[in-house]
Amino acid sequence: MTTISNKIGVIVDSFGVGVKDGLVKARGVGAEGVQIYAVRGEMAPENLTAAARKEFKAYIASLGLEISALVGDLGGHGFQDPAANPAKIEKSKRILELALELGTNIVTTHIGIVPDDPNSRVYETMHKACSELCAYADSMNAYFAIETGPETSAHLKSFLDTLGGKGVSVNFDPANMIMVTGDDPVQGVYTLKDYIVHTHAKDGVKLGPIDPRDVYGLYGYEAESLDHETISEMVESGAAFREVPLGEGGVDWPAYLQALKDIGYTGYLTIEREVKTNPEADIKLAVDFLKKFRA
Repeated sequence: MTTISNKIGVIVDSFGVGVKDGLVKARGVGAEGVQIYAVRGEMAPENLTAAARKEFKAYIASLGLEISALVGDLGGHGFQDPAANPAKIEKSKRILELALELGTNIVTTHIGIVPDDPNSRVYETMHKACSELCAYADSMNAYFAIETGPETSAHLKSFLDTLGGKGVSVNFDPANMIMVTGDDPVQGVYTLKDYIVHTHAKDGVKLGPIDPRDVYGLYGYEAESLDHETISEMVESGAAFREVPLGEGGVDWPAYLQALKDIGYTGYLTIEREVKTNPEADIKLAVDFLKKFRA
């Protein structure tokens, strides 16, 4: 059996009870780290003073937790809209600075679907934005980590290879690949091995055909990208795909965890549970499931 030594994290927002109570619940289910949304509300960079940041970091430490990453997903079309990009890039930089102050150098995000045509206007727009973010993160020894799912691992790698650094890397989510593109997450680990800096521990099943554009949106395509609330409804009872507890979906966990071990990944396995019904019980089951692989 594959054995692991990775720390186990939880996305605090998955509990649906607010940050402070979510942190307590994370400790209660046996997590060692947490990932926190830092886009709006109390955790947004513009709403946290220097004193508040110091106090929050101390509070997390007092619970025996650490931050695995912040979530900096700004929604919309990712970085596909040239008019929106300047503000989004600046906000992303502020979130990265907040992450470093709180003790992590990783901000996970969605950038939008990378178009197939590298000569398209949308590809050019995304490339320009991600190149700037890549250089900024590289200068701080940090990472903007793109979540897998909207495109195949091979196509994502081809895009990352053009950015000139590792400041834009990968937050590997095996379930997204299973549910949307149908890509093989085990092979995806080997394909993206040079870029994986964070992972989401999630499982799912693909029930029918789905166009990634209908989930993640594409600038100029009729479907807008879906907000987190709508995606939560889709993963719980959708016709095309469904998120399920760890070990009950299409992810081959022994092979997947072995692949991560093979490439030398020693970072977090951070549990994400996007359903609304009884997430705490599912998260506890997920922590226990992953701990079975501990040496």
